[in-house]
Amino acid sequence: MTRAEVTRAQVTRPQVTRAHAITTVGLVHIYRSEGHDVAALSGVDLSVRAGEVVGLLGPSGSGKSTLLALLGGLFRPSAGKIFVGDRELSALTAAELDDFQARDTSLMLQGARRNFVPYLTVRENVEFAQAQARRLGAQVDPVERTLGLVGASDFADARLGRLSQGQAQMAALAVAMAPSPGVLLADEPTSALDRRAREVIIEALLRINAEQGTTVVVVTHDPEVAARLPRTVTIRDGRIGGEGRSGQEYAVVTADGFVPLPVHLREELPPGTLLRIERVENGYLLAPEVLGHEVLGHEVLGHEVLGHEVSGHESDGATGA
Repeated sequence: MTRAEVTRAQVTRPQVTRAHAITTVGLVHIYRSEGHDVAALSGVDLSVRAGEVVGLLGPSGSGKSTLLALLGGLFRPSAGKIFVGDRELSALTAAELDDFQARDTSLMLQGARRNFVPYLTVRENVEFAQAQARRLGAQVDPVERTLGLVGASDFADARLGRLSQGQAQMAALAVAMAPSPGVLLADEPTSALDRRAREVIIEALLRINAEQGTTVVVVTHDPEVAARLPRTVTIRDGRIGGEGRSGQEYAVVTADGFVPLPVHLREELPPGTLLRIERVENGYLLAPEVLGHEVLGHEVLGHEVLGHEVSGHESDGATGA
């Protein structure tokens, strides 16, 4: 969207806007696999402001889809807390959780066809999803507005089998937005799409946020998709491994003082590396000295990678800090 389009959208918001903030505290999730315990998430502290767009970036198996499912209340974490708005999800009764999932949040599953009733048209799927929300007292936007919001109006009367992959993803997005949720959780919404279709979906997600004010969390393994979003949180090995904001990359200090290295530095700073921490003007400098190898001074790595950019004012609002 152009800046002018975003400005127009912001002054013509619909009547239904219920954006929620998201906070996780010490989130841990362990599951059993082949007789062994596997830690999918290990102490995740995440903060998403109401009305923010955030991408969760990471390779397959990093824990990002598990985190998204927990935010949607699909299952309970092994430890830690999740707050969506003023609700702690683990404290909700079954009926309260049903209400939360029907009215306040929508989860767009990976693979468009998992989000449909296959024998209904796109319009009928949206109407069906809205009817469920209305039964619980939710206020929803008109069907035509929801279809237009995601760009699905032209094929609203088509059934699933007649849609291209890109159209199917747009239709799945319309179904997810049917109850006018405060939070949209989208799991790999651009997977298996060509570049043009991928861009259409990204534009639709940004338009949903601009026009509805909806909090949007997008899981992706694609760095190009993540780069199009205002904020990206990288998930590595079940932990938050870094953040990207407006093209700037940041390391994130966890609650236990852990600071993960960027992937490209792990080969240059092998296990056992000593990092000298020095206070410098407006921040801190990490100066590596490698035991058993050639000494790497701050002239080689420190200023270039982490040194002068790590400061209090640069990292304000960083997740898990």
